[in-house]
Order: sequence, then structure tokens, then C-alpha cells
Amino acid sequence: MAALPPYASTGQRLWYWGFRAICVAVLFFLIMPILVIIPLSFNAEDFFTFTKGMLALDPAAYSLKHYQDFFSNPDWQQALRNSVTIAPVATLLAVALGTLAAVGLSQPHVPFRGAIMAILISPMIVPLIISAAGMYFFYSRIGLQGTYWGVVLAHAALGIPFVIITVTATLVGFDRSLVRAAANMGAGPVRTFFKVQMPLILPGVISGALFAFITSFDEVVVVLFVGSAAQKTLPWQMFIGLREQISPTILAVATILIAISVVLLTVLELLRRRSEKLRGMSPG
Repeated sequence: MAALPPYASTGQRLWYWGFRAICVAVLFFLIMPILVIIPLSFNAEDFFTFTKGMLALDPAAYSLKHYQDFFSNPDWQQALRNSVTIAPVATLLAVALGTLAAVGLSQPHVPFRGAIMAILISPMIVPLIISAAGMYFFYSRIGLQGTYWGVVLAHAALGIPFVIITVTATLVGFDRSLVRAAANMGAGPVRTFFKVQMPLILPGVISGALFAFITSFDEVVVVLFVGSAAQKTLPWQMFIGLREQISPTILAVATILIAISVVLLTVLELLRRRSEKLRGMSPG
């Protein structure tokens, strides 16, 4: 952002610093509830509040016992295994279907593109409780309610809109003359897609995959409707810990999820910059 010029008026200076103060206040409002969880996860006591020892920075008031409970408790480990087995498969399905849909809808000759796009991204617009209830009634009729594949397909449906949006954004700067050139050289549609289109839209595909993975890994409402006790995921176990057990281990799990989210968001930002460079939208 450009620095404030020395000849700026009083009003411009007030807006310049006021705007930054507002941004800092909004950032503080959004980030502080998350940052508070991190030190609480190291609480040596089974409390959800800061103890006097923690406020005094007494080393004895801090402990890793909540993390030890997470890695040793069979309920938490089973929930982690369920999340790890469900989220990647749902992500693969979302990426495959979402990428194909985005590539198809990018073609100018496809009729009703706007209506089809609206339908495909509706899962991220419709309230999640409505989608969960609809999936419950639909899957119960076809025998998928309470099954592994029922949860996987439900999470894939929630992740497809993110893949479509990111891949469509990448295709905006795609040079279609490359496809025609590949066809003139004798390449078929499948070979052209994997050799020409995919390398250029790969940052968007990976970005969509990360969003789909986060959506599946953090989702709790749909799995409560569609899943069963055998598909109890990590967010579901956290929900139980808040409602029934009031387990401080939730704080340790939340800190781990925050760290994973930060890593994934960093990867997304790096992919966004790489995509812009590939499309010639940024220097260097």
C-alpha cells in the first residue's frame, strides 16, 4: 500500500490512520478468540480458564498432558483415524468432479452455464443444516445413511463448489489457442487436457483440493446427520467433548487444527502467487 504523501490534507491523514486502526481492530476481533485457545491448551489444570500460575508465567502451571491425552485416548485416536480416512477420499472425488465441471463450464458453447454453475455451487450457499437434512432423507432411502461412503459422498458434495470456483478462476486467463494447437498436432482431448491444460490450471486444482480437504476435515453438521458412531470424526468428538464431557483435550485438538489450517493457508497463498505468475498477472 502506498505511503501517505507529505502534502496530504488533514482529512486524508485522518482517513489514512483511521482506516488502519479499523483494520487492526477487526483483525484483533477475529484472531484473538483463536489465539486464546493456544496457551489454554497447555494448562496444567483441567480448566478452560487461565489460572493464577499461568498469568504469572509459572512453568509448573503449564503442561502437555492434554496433548498426551489426545495421542493416548482411544476415542480421540479413532476419531482422528476416521477423519484421516474420510477427508482424503472425499477430496479426491471433489477434485475429480469439480475440475471436470469447471473445464466443461468454461466452454463458451455450453448452454445454461449460469444456471448449471448456480446449482453446482449451491451447497456452499444453502444453510448447512438444510443440506444435512436433505442428505439424511436421501441417503436413508438409498441405504447410504450411516455408512462410510455416505459420509464421503456428502463431504465430496460440500467440497465440489470450492474446486469449481478455484479452477474456474484459474481458467479465466487460460489461452485456448494452446488447445487448438495441441489438436492440430494430433493430440486427443484427454492427452490435451493432461499435457496442456492441467499443468496450467494445477495451482487452482490444488487450491480447490485444499479447500475441499479443510471442509471435510472440519465439518460436523453433515456427519451428525449422515454418519453413525462408526464414522465419528474429530470435529464430532470435539462436539461430544463440549456437550457431555467438558474435556480440556478439546483445546489441544483445536490448537493442532489451527496449526494445520495455518500451514494449508500458507500453501494456498504460495499457489495463488504461482498461478498469477503463470498467467502473467504479477511481475517476477
